[in-house]
Amino acid sequence: MSATRRTQRQRREETRQRLLDATIDCLVEHGFAGTTTQRVQERAGISRGALLHHFASKADLLTAATHHVAELRLARLHEEADTGGRTRAEGLALLRNAMSGPHFLAGLELWLAARTDPHLKAALLPAEREVGAAQREVLAKLFGPEVTAREDFALLCESLLVLHRGLALTSVLRDDPEFEDRLLGLWADRFLGTAP
Repeated sequence: MSATRRTQRQRREETRQRLLDATIDCLVEHGFAGTTTQRVQERAGISRGALLHHFASKADLLTAATHHVAELRLARLHEEADTGGRTRAEGLALLRNAMSGPHFLAGLELWLAARTDPHLKAALLPAEREVGAAQREVLAKLFGPEVTAREDFALLCESLLVLHRGLALTSVLRDDPEFEDRLLGLWADRFLGTAP
């Protein structure tokens, strides 16, 4: 049986995907400052010419990585939303898992860099709006119509997103799941009127 040959387009897309995955890995492992095009190229196992064919500059590569990170985070959020029939505590735990890990850390690296890079910030804003909208969808499914209908639902969603970002940053120096559980319980008590 002969193997199906990949088309030129499939090979190009595969190379592009390898570059974006390598960029995310570098952001997580080396941070924004340590993510160089040379490192990305080596990690992806491609030639310099192939890198430049897809991304003419580091700014182009990071802009594409910004959207790639957002797409991966969106997929994870939607995956969590599709697992229904959970208690609020289980839902909050699933959401915490979705709002952490390598893709979330790569996103944080990009946010910090966007503070002083207007081009990166402009690329990041639309992608983060999509992630925020997906988070609201997940929370709507998790908490149901009673909470979703509240006037402060947008504030509820934003406060949970900010809390998760803070927990992700704090975890760099302190890994204390019990503290995180208590903090999320306090959030649930404040915003939902009851512990999860």
